[in-house]
Amino acid sequence: MQFRAVGGRVIRITAPDRAAALDTVRARLAAREGFALATLNLDHLVKLRRDTEFAAAYAAHEIVVADGNPVVWLSRLAGRPVALVPGSEMVVPLARAAADAGAPIALVGSTAPTLAATGQVLRRRVPGLEIAAEIAPPMGFDPDGPEAGALLAELRETGTRLAFLALGAPRQERLAGRGRQIAPGIGFASVGAGLDFLAGTQRRAPRWVRGMAMEWLWRMGSSPARLGPRYARCAAILPGEAARALRLRAGQAE
Repeated sequence: MQFRAVGGRVIRITAPDRAAALDTVRARLAAREGFALATLNLDHLVKLRRDTEFAAAYAAHEIVVADGNPVVWLSRLAGRPVALVPGSEMVVPLARAAADAGAPIALVGSTAPTLAATGQVLRRRVPGLEIAAEIAPPMGFDPDGPEAGALLAELRETGTRLAFLALGAPRQERLAGRGRQIAPGIGFASVGAGLDFLAGTQRRAPRWVRGMAMEWLWRMGSSPARLGPRYARCAAILPGEAARALRLRAGQAE
């Protein structure tokens, strides 16, 4: 499945399901090769239409999964189905893959207390896991600024092989894209609120709500002023994306 971004870029879902994503990560870790993993959702598609830097960073990601039911539905409409792979549910499996490969990890983003709590949870759930760094950048962190360059250099110096980025879009993906240049031996996984969910500092929607594909409504209820406009922008692009998916199904060139 593929989507259009600003500047004529094409963003493709490269891992159709969780197993494929983890297989690629394991292979990269075994070969001591870096990578960047992004979790595509409808909000990302909105940003990819207008943010040139975000689109360029996304294009540098070798592993892209579908993190959002609308993306999954669009893939089915296009006749190129992919499975739902929530980024927040990938943290522990990715940490296990790192532990199996003897690859130290780093936790980047959120707050220092959240990272400390997340580290405790991961050490308990993933025996043998080595956490080389816990870095909570200050407010206003610029993924293109000198502080980000210093952060990436620190990750290299600590021996990090897999860095979990919890900075929110587009900052985490832009940092990962830059990291592919500055620290090519490190894997970067953008997981949004995944670390906060593990630490318990944010509450995820109950499983039954997720099963009904209504997690977006649950989240909006927690912060309507902030998330209401975001979801309105997401809804606005759905008709055009659905029409494009139907053209892909029919084999029409774009």
